[in-house]
Amino acid sequence: MKKTIKLALVAALALGATSAFATNGSNLIGTGAKSRAMGGTSIGTGHGAESGLSNPALISSIKKDHEISFGGTLFMPDVSTDGGSNGMMIANSAADMNVIPEVSIATKVNDNFYWGIGMYGTAGMGVDYRDSTNPGSMNMVTNLQLMQFGVPLNFVANGFSIGVTPILQYGSLDMQYNYQDMMGNQQSSGSGVSQDLAFGYNLGVAYQVAGLTLGAIYKSQIDMDYSNQLSTATSPFVSMGIFPGAMSNELSTPAEMGVGVSYRISGHTIAADYKQINWSDAEGYSDFQWEDQSVMAFGYEFDAKTWALRLGYNYASSPISDAGAMDMSQAGMNMAMYGGNAINTFNLAGFPATIESHITLGGSYAFNDTTSIDLAYVYAPETTTTLQTMPDMTNRRDVQTTVTHSQSSVSFQLNYAF
Repeated sequence: MKKTIKLALVAALALGATSAFATNGSNLIGTGAKSRAMGGTSIGTGHGAESGLSNPALISSIKKDHEISFGGTLFMPDVSTDGGSNGMMIANSAADMNVIPEVSIATKVNDNFYWGIGMYGTAGMGVDYRDSTNPGSMNMVTNLQLMQFGVPLNFVANGFSIGVTPILQYGSLDMQYNYQDMMGNQQSSGSGVSQDLAFGYNLGVAYQVAGLTLGAIYKSQIDMDYSNQLSTATSPFVSMGIFPGAMSNELSTPAEMGVGVSYRISGHTIAADYKQINWSDAEGYSDFQWEDQSVMAFGYEFDAKTWALRLGYNYASSPISDAGAMDMSQAGMNMAMYGGNAINTFNLAGFPATIESHITLGGSYAFNDTTSIDLAYVYAPETTTTLQTMPDMTNRRDVQTTVTHSQSSVSFQLNYAF
């Protein structure tokens, strides 16, 4: 047992160095193959050890005394921008394949108490236009990575359970781009990768009776500070008179709250979740005027004991909207009027979190009484977003930038229960 846990920890840390491009804003729709196959539903339906982050009150859904799940997601975003060239010149982001790890362990101590440990890639986003010949892409390179380490604790009695997961979050952020200063000279902005560690917690409750499960969760905001990242990235806009001052380097993981329900009968389970992600209150995201997201997730499972089939759907409107861009007939050469244009430029060029719908499919197969695998496939249909961005001051024209974005991912998970 101890040897297995050590191997799982080492493997998760090694995979954690890779990046992610997530989908409810900068958050994954779900952690773990079961949840992802069911549209990200996990608040009111138990997924065993996998539930440690999503709702710690449901780790008691493990089928034996101990469960170990190890796996990850191969994430494949497809992002491109015309950089304001009206579709004449398309830049494709080279950040098109990432690996996101997940390891979760849960143990039954007695009939009333369960605990576990887990490491999860939970969020991230980024683009890579460094080789683009489209000047409107700004040769932008961004990379946000978040990984959470948690210890879920769960108390159960008379169908009611309550859980808490203390969280240690690791994050890294890198932002680099090229720009043209007021004299027409090419300049570069960037300060290398910055990292931070911070603490948070997840709370969950659940009630189970006669096949019905009700759940609710609250996830705390986690305040992260990435030295010299946002301040360096926004300094050129300060020198041009667009921003009154450089942004702080805080980029907080937002608080979440949600409810979920599932009902199981004769091997069939239907599940639905609703949660709110509070981007507008999170440092950094509020500066870029991200809006709160209402996330709706629906899932279905048919469990034939030795195999299972899962389907799902997840929807949340994009947190990115027009930040109040001005056209040249309104603002002219008054650079202080173009703050909204600059924010739109950062959001579309660097952090195009524009995906809204997700269609999911997956299943499980049990090799024997102790070992099983889970698979999930998630497809996010293409979105096209056009916003007014920084004007071309040299040629005195307004600029509209269009970003297209679609995603697909495959998740794999190996489970060992004993």
